[in-house]
Amino acid sequence: MKERIENYDSLVITAFLLWLKTYFVYKVCFNLETGNWVQELILFINPLSSVLFSLTLIFLFPVRLRIRMIWIIAVSFSIILYANTLYYRFFNDFITVPVLFQTNNVGDIGNSVIAQTYWYDIVFFADLIFLYFLAKRGHLKPAVYSKKRLYKILLTALIFLTVNLGLAESERPELLTRTFDRELLVKNLGTYNYHLYDLVLQSKTSAQKVLADNVDRIEINHYTKKKSAEPDKDFYGIAEGKNIILISMESTQQFVIGREINGKEITPFLNDFIKESYYFDNFYHQTGQGKTSDSEFIIDNSLYPLPRGAVFQTHALNEYYATPEIIKEHGYYSTVFHGNNKGFWNRDIMYQSLGYDRFFAEEYYEINETNKINYGLKDEPFFDQSMKYLKEIPQPFYAKFITLTNHHPFKFGAEDQMVPTFETGDPIVDRYPVTVRYTDEAIKNFIQQLKNEGLYEDSVIIILGDHYGISEQHNNAMAQVLNKEITPYESVQLQRVPLIIHIPGHEGKTISNVSGQIDLKPTILNLLGIKDEGVQFGTDLFSPDHKDFAIFRDRSVVTDKYVYTSDNCYGRISGKQVDNRACSKARQKLDELDLSDGLIYGDLLRFAEYADKNNR
Repeated sequence: MKERIENYDSLVITAFLLWLKTYFVYKVCFNLETGNWVQELILFINPLSSVLFSLTLIFLFPVRLRIRMIWIIAVSFSIILYANTLYYRFFNDFITVPVLFQTNNVGDIGNSVIAQTYWYDIVFFADLIFLYFLAKRGHLKPAVYSKKRLYKILLTALIFLTVNLGLAESERPELLTRTFDRELLVKNLGTYNYHLYDLVLQSKTSAQKVLADNVDRIEINHYTKKKSAEPDKDFYGIAEGKNIILISMESTQQFVIGREINGKEITPFLNDFIKESYYFDNFYHQTGQGKTSDSEFIIDNSLYPLPRGAVFQTHALNEYYATPEIIKEHGYYSTVFHGNNKGFWNRDIMYQSLGYDRFFAEEYYEINETNKINYGLKDEPFFDQSMKYLKEIPQPFYAKFITLTNHHPFKFGAEDQMVPTFETGDPIVDRYPVTVRYTDEAIKNFIQQLKNEGLYEDSVIIILGDHYGISEQHNNAMAQVLNKEITPYESVQLQRVPLIIHIPGHEGKTISNVSGQIDLKPTILNLLGIKDEGVQFGTDLFSPDHKDFAIFRDRSVVTDKYVYTSDNCYGRISGKQVDNRACSKARQKLDELDLSDGLIYGDLLRFAEYADKNNR
């Protein structure tokens, strides 16, 4: 028995352990559903080819270094697997190359990372511990193979890869064209092969700028002009010369509006403010991996975020024609208030590209242990301390306030709790209403300060949620909160976020047209009486010709009649599944994503006649 133990083949045992560990993670940590035995077989075999190909790299090194190289490869694979698991727990998505450019954000999201780690995560590294134990005891021998045996291993890896790709293509034709569906790619290619493919995609998108020309921009410009909507004459220019105050509520979803816990409203102020404002109850966030930064990008540019990474990180030096730059030509001063560090999401660089005049970040605020939580300054002191700066900036202004307290993992102090928690047993979901209620109270106090300072009546106030707060990882708990099963259709409905537009002198009204963040730029400009000759994919929310649809970055579409998501079609009102052919027109709208992506990847706005106006 001892002789057998001492002859363990380091390559074979490492490959076997990595293979089984990866499959275990697929089943336990990732929501990779399989519909039949073929899909399950694909899921089972897809890690093996990349594991075998990678481990054969050890033969490029002397025998004495091979165990060390096997160890390095095994550690690397384990880190990739665990990093994706942490990212998936938080974002319900997989890491892409552009996400790696966001490493400067990691220090600021420590609480969220910690909230996604559990004691049993040691299983991710159990095989490494086992291999280390064998090596230390002298039971793990370096792989010394003949060329013939090495070729057999390479051939085995190639066969598994070929079978894997063949089965995947039969189950999902044109798989490699569905780059937007990372879960599908991981399920069919495997985690490690997916990352190699992602590197290929990154190289292709990087080349687009070199090959782009003005013809591409003109084509996109013609498309957006054709779909533009004429403004309502009763609204066009109604806010001319008035301030614009935009409050971006962190992670606030629409389902909390009007909801109570034990007789206590979660959003009492917003509920009242809606009654004297325009409220859009079918308004959707359209963010991707860039979350809040994507929300900002969409709102200021009326362009879609990218399918991979955050535009703020990957294309901050592009030419844009954003709202701040446009309204500057009409005498407006644009500023952002945010109680976090200026480098988070690369904001200090991107805001210059968008034309903002000033950015009040954390260095402008007094932040200490008593008024800080999660990622920065609590919302109440944030608004309080911002007021002195707001009073000093030139009018008319465009001022954006980005809140922080209602951020995953929704931590709060006992002194800030004004409503009970939910009682689902899921701590993330249970804490959520408490931090939402805190933000609601902070906004209430801020609005009162605007009134006290004489700014309220001369300002259009826009309040909206930036993106979802509760991901699909918490669907079981959300089913308890909403008292309904969270189907793909319901998951789309949970992407609705509040949008409130308060115009001085106007009575409250609820508008139920389907809309999204892409529509805010043309809406704001038309309220100010400013015509935009640039590219914008959204349409004015108040226009009688507004295009009633919202496109998501995962290629779901909501129209006035249908919801298309997860390759299925549903009636928008009924929520019942219908024939997929009913969504054929909805799917055609997805071309907008490709047009917008091409504009950003190619930096096409640098060819526009207004590009010379940018003083960067």
